[in-house]
Amino acid sequence: MTPTILTPLRTEWLAVRSGLPHQYVGTVRRTGRSRGLAAPTTDPVVIAGVAGALTSDLAPGDLVVATRVIDAGTGSERELPAAAMLAGALRRAGLRVHVGAIATTERIVDDPAARAELAANGAIAVDTESALLLQGAAHAVVVRAIVDTPEHRLVSAGTPARGLAALTALRKAAPVLAEWAAACLGREVVMAMPRSFCAGVHRAIDIVDRALDRYGSPVYVRRQIVHNRHVVTDLERKGAIFVEEVEEVPEGSTVVLAAHGVAPSVRADADARRLSVIDATCPLVAKVHAEVRRFAALDHTVFLIGHAEHEEVEGTYGEAPGNIVVVNDAEEARTVEARDPAKVSYVMQTTLAVDEAERTAAVLRERFPALSAPRRDDICYATTNRQQAVRAVARDVGSTGLIIVLGSRNSSNSLRLAEVAQAEGTPAYLVDDLEEIELSWLQGASRVGITAGASAPPYLVDQVVAGLTGLGAVSVREADGVEESVRFTLPREVS
Repeated sequence: MTPTILTPLRTEWLAVRSGLPHQYVGTVRRTGRSRGLAAPTTDPVVIAGVAGALTSDLAPGDLVVATRVIDAGTGSERELPAAAMLAGALRRAGLRVHVGAIATTERIVDDPAARAELAANGAIAVDTESALLLQGAAHAVVVRAIVDTPEHRLVSAGTPARGLAALTALRKAAPVLAEWAAACLGREVVMAMPRSFCAGVHRAIDIVDRALDRYGSPVYVRRQIVHNRHVVTDLERKGAIFVEEVEEVPEGSTVVLAAHGVAPSVRADADARRLSVIDATCPLVAKVHAEVRRFAALDHTVFLIGHAEHEEVEGTYGEAPGNIVVVNDAEEARTVEARDPAKVSYVMQTTLAVDEAERTAAVLRERFPALSAPRRDDICYATTNRQQAVRAVARDVGSTGLIIVLGSRNSSNSLRLAEVAQAEGTPAYLVDDLEEIELSWLQGASRVGITAGASAPPYLVDQVVAGLTGLGAVSVREADGVEESVRFTLPREVS
């Protein structure tokens, strides 16, 4: 596979070439306005050059990576799903990058009214070549450096300096374009099954959505409803307000308690403020709380296997702080003590790695023969299913491929998925979204496994698969796995 970098103008060609490592200099072609590809190609194409800004938040020297290119003459559009991955790489290189639509016109646009019209159609920048050069390119990205803006028109005294800023940005972007070229490859993508949202996450998000519909904005949510940045941002756009503690919620307001569960003291604080409380605690977490209360009523020392800093553990601990001892791992299990070794039990954080949790429980059982276990396993079905699925995909992909796990870094179940894959000897990376995928990870990797934590939206997976098409042809295969049919009922306040 031979990637090509197309640059319309000689100045653009020189700027890009001067920033490329020697082995990639030959990939750059100067095209003019219409001399693009001689014939359709399945090899990846990068279009690089300068452009004019259509919105005031772009400045000379900024880069625009096109999510789509609009042919202003015909009205046709071309989606470019790999934009976020290239934009992320450019930002990590220290460049100022915007992501959005680029319009291609027959002539240079310098008239403010014409710029405003293009902006009204959703474009943030304008050039005269990209739509033409994309013709025949099956896999492509477009990056443009800004010269002129609505405030600084092309025909003005400052244009040479602004042009230099744009060409300098192209030169600085060139090493990233070389990384892009090195990562270009046809790939097989293996999708783990199941992946993404579990029933508890579906329920929690649905609760906030329904609360907004029923009670109107604002609806307050204590902490992140689930541990995912995209979910929180989406709900904020709809009118949810996220707070750390219920003390921040105005008296008499509606507050939703997050899926990870809370200590009884939080509920008491909410009652004291006369808040209307809607409980989005996952029913499987609520089960662990009930187990703790049952064991504590028997005056047991309750070993809570989990990570002390996790919100779920904080909430569970609050049910019986005088009886609970948090045990982070097997090493700690070898040293913990109980008031009465004959009256001991254990519970687990629901999102732990199954193998890790079992090792810790095994040490406790060995040290405390009277240890009582939960009536049913605490680690939730969704965590178990996703770990089994990613383990199978990691073995399938092997050490020459890699695993991409979609999920936020404060998501315990997502972190565990990456660890499970790594334990199989396969490189695995936890990312929030397509933009965080580093091109160096993909170099030489012809097989990519993809999964998502139980709190990560399914559309993030779709975006990654689409983004990989910017690097070459992609075939997608879904691995065998468990079909999940669990559904949880909603609380009466929103049902």
